[in-house]
Amino acid sequence: MKAKIHVTLKQGILDPQGKAIEHALDSLGFKHAGNVRVGKYMELDVNETDRAKADAQVKQMCEKLLANTVIEDYRYELG
Repeated sequence: MKAKIHVTLKQGILDPQGKAIEHALDSLGFKHAGNVRVGKYMELDVNETDRAKADAQVKQMCEKLLANTVIEDYRYELG
């Protein structure tokens, strides 16, 4: 089963990389781009046929390693 995981900074957490991209876009003439936020995207295979077990494993992976839940939110899809 393939897991597609998106990790982003929580609202209210400063995103310096997003700000740098926002300023670069502005300097390139893209004046209407704003509030840029940067995140991470990961794909991984879970060797599990039971969807509930795969879901629980991916959630644990996110909670323990893939996302810093103090400052980041995550969401994932199983397929």
